[in-house]
Amino acid sequence: MSGPRLVIPGMSTLVAALVILAAPPPATAGRGYEHTVVGNPADVTTTTAPGLALMGGGDDVEDAFRWMIAKSGGGDFVVIRARGSDDYNPYLLGLGGSDSVETLIIKSRRAAADPFVIERIRSAEALFIAGGDQWNYVRLWKGTPVEDAIHAVAAKGAPVGGTSAGLAILGEFAFSAEHDTVTSIEALDDPYHRRVVLERDFLVFPLLARTITDSHFVERDRMGRSIAFLARILQDGWAPEVRGIAIDRQTALLVEPDGTVSIRGVPSRAAYMLRAAGPPEACRPDTPLTLCGVSVYRLTGDAKFDLRAWTGRGGTEYTVSAVCGTLSSTQGNGGVY
Repeated sequence: MSGPRLVIPGMSTLVAALVILAAPPPATAGRGYEHTVVGNPADVTTTTAPGLALMGGGDDVEDAFRWMIAKSGGGDFVVIRARGSDDYNPYLLGLGGSDSVETLIIKSRRAAADPFVIERIRSAEALFIAGGDQWNYVRLWKGTPVEDAIHAVAAKGAPVGGTSAGLAILGEFAFSAEHDTVTSIEALDDPYHRRVVLERDFLVFPLLARTITDSHFVERDRMGRSIAFLARILQDGWAPEVRGIAIDRQTALLVEPDGTVSIRGVPSRAAYMLRAAGPPEACRPDTPLTLCGVSVYRLTGDAKFDLRAWTGRGGTEYTVSAVCGTLSSTQGNGGVY
């Protein structure tokens, strides 16, 4: 789960308080959604530029939001979520450059078909999916007009981003968390554990085809479960090869339309690009996983990555294998991160 900082850059405490108080109370809760806006409530149209902002959760990465705002051309920034508050409104408006910032809390499938909700999403010059519980997004939004509206924002050439649970649903494949989260130990010990529930055919962005994402990566020791996700996708015949984008907390990957990726956030943290090109040696219920030769590219600092060519520069390349449920790597210290 992710949330903005309480300090609003460039705004005094008094001004920040006035901005918060200016937001109208959510009078739409009876319709299954809440809507609040700060800044200019009228719709504007600006010249936008496409891009994807992939955030790993924890404290938000200010540089990533500034990047989205710049690509929005100063237009209307829309945040969507299924639970939570509108704390992003004053935070993002305080960064400057947006005509308005609004939050839609879409809490039912009925709300996910509401014409007002769909119009507000489609009108966004920047769209961000907040953290929370991705199962809420899957069960409430998949197969609804919200899904189509998210695709429409990207299709018109505006930036789209997500953090934590919002990141989890951006790939072609997604860990749904239908039965709560799953640990690396559980997933490696049994890749068909009841909590290893994967989804597809929800959100599809061309640069994230054949890809599954994961967040809070090193912080929550998720290499093992990401390897298990790759194995399941291969074993179940969803793709002949599969890729993973795994991002640690306080870290963001900024994806340009040509597939070029750069990293922002806390310098000591990293993002990991995984690729499994062959079927697992053992991926069955109640059996520890064996999947060998998963390529890993670790990005830190000024490292870059090309999603189209699936190659990087300035980072660290190595291989991770799972053998009978135990991970090993080709790094000198044997570490998987």
